[in-house]
Amino acid sequence: MRGIFSVLVENKDGVLSAISGLFARRGFNIDSLAVGTTDQRDISSMTIVSTGDERTISQIEKQLNKKVDVIKVRRLDETRTVELEMLLIKVAYSATNRAALIELCSVMGAKIMHVSPKYMIIEMASDPESIEDFIMLCKPFGILETQRTGTIAMAKK
Repeated sequence: MRGIFSVLVENKDGVLSAISGLFARRGFNIDSLAVGTTDQRDISSMTIVSTGDERTISQIEKQLNKKVDVIKVRRLDETRTVELEMLLIKVAYSATNRAALIELCSVMGAKIMHVSPKYMIIEMASDPESIEDFIMLCKPFGILETQRTGTIAMAKK
């Protein structure tokens, strides 16, 4: 089971460390973690994605709510949530497959950010499944490097 948590926290030193320490001490895995300030500079928003059984996911929510610096915890329903992730990927190409890579980018909604004689750096912002699909489709070209952000998510209602 996958748990997506939207957590509002005080924007101060040590909060990220305290939250990640909670996961480490309890043996919970963090699949994805994205943190940024909100429209209020003294509040940050964290999107944490974790996996486990129902008991584990419920325990994570309870433990997050106990933290002093946590203002609000919301467990998001995957079916009623917009998720977004960003990918930078460096893909090798040759004269024979260059057009195919450009077409793949066009079809998948990815942007070519840099071109060298041997590789392209491509950016894609989409849902995590589409990011995974794009990576798989790039494998035959030769992936040289990838960088991914954590998932950010927002409830539709």
